[in-house]
Amino acid sequence: MVAPHFLQLDAAKRAARNAARAARLGNPLAAGRALADHVLAAGLVPPGACVAGIWPLPGEVDLRPLMDALLARGHALALPFTPARGLPLEFRAWALGDALADGPMGTRYPSHGVVVVPDVVLVPLLAFDRAGGRLGYGGGYYDRTLAGLPDAHAIGVAFASQEMPEVPMGPHDWRLPVVATEAGVIRCGTGA
Repeated sequence: MVAPHFLQLDAAKRAARNAARAARLGNPLAAGRALADHVLAAGLVPPGACVAGIWPLPGEVDLRPLMDALLARGHALALPFTPARGLPLEFRAWALGDALADGPMGTRYPSHGVVVVPDVVLVPLLAFDRAGGRLGYGGGYYDRTLAGLPDAHAIGVAFASQEMPEVPMGPHDWRLPVVATEAGVIRCGTGA
């Protein structure tokens, strides 16, 4: 039998996901360029770092301008491959022009990329709060992945409209130290 508090948390997350999806509708395509400018100006990516980005899903902030700028600065890039449910993500090396394959849930990943361990992980989300709470799509992929990469620096990426006063969090949900949006960089938790 499932404990009542887990049912309440599940219901709260479901409601928050629905609100977050609605909040990100209608955000401009130029938001990706503005987000890139903020990340670069804040110095969030150390020189020489391998950065795991994401190929945007419909409705997500487009990180391709940031990835283009990072490539121009000499950074190695990777995109995630989504494995079977319950496993962490696998990151594969990627550069402009590399072939992409269709993955589960509309994702795209390098079809022939070598597996790498990123120094920085750009983390997509549906909602975030100033304490670093992050609400994802519900599969737990990034929570498992970040738990297995203790030395990687995680940067949440979202539209500013995806901010909530408080994200419902469970015991295995990973908090973000920083979130970047088209409106600026938010240092979360005690750094807020």
